[in-house]
Amino acid sequence: MTTPPPVSLETGLHSEYIRKQLVQAVFAADYATAAITAPFNSTDGTLATIPAGYVPVGYTTDDGVTFTSDLSMADVTSSQSVEPTRSDVESDVLSAQFAPQETNAATVALFEGLPLSGTGALPALGTAWQWDRAASPANPFRRLLFIGLDYGDDGGEIYVVKFFPRARLTSKDDEQWARSTETQRPVTFNAYRDSALSTSCRNWVDGPGWRSLAA
Repeated sequence: MTTPPPVSLETGLHSEYIRKQLVQAVFAADYATAAITAPFNSTDGTLATIPAGYVPVGYTTDDGVTFTSDLSMADVTSSQSVEPTRSDVESDVLSAQFAPQETNAATVALFEGLPLSGTGALPALGTAWQWDRAASPANPFRRLLFIGLDYGDDGGEIYVVKFFPRARLTSKDDEQWARSTETQRPVTFNAYRDSALSTSCRNWVDGPGWRSLAA
């Protein structure tokens, strides 16, 4: 009788698969801007040029970007079981929270509901800015691009990309003026389904460091 090999609890453990997003970048665009379809070079996985119309948010707090999925289930209960006998997804709302630290056209526009380009957009940095708080604030849909960067063991870049093709501001925290801290404009955006892309969030993972894992 053949003795089976000993079981190793380390089977399937790969520390090189543990990822961090060491650097994050957020870009925002008006909804009329073309959607992101190919963020990477198909040949080598390098990051493609960010398309025109996508404005960088710039520095954010060291909390980075938090993606929250608010999952709600609808349960069926029965007298013969202490657990639900059926459970279905009732809602699953994805949101992104981040706190910009820069005062630039993108951070102010996202916080105040202003367009990022065209009529009503803020002019170039360094020129006089003026905007009014509307009696019935506009809350336009946006396109949001999130990029996280990590490095593989060989030093190659590994990118994780999330794209909200149809995002809307659903919450904003206090804008505080103080000597002790920078002025932040913290915002939360929910992802909504885009009819052209048939999704509320498209995800990619690629990069030279990611591709080297297949070698």
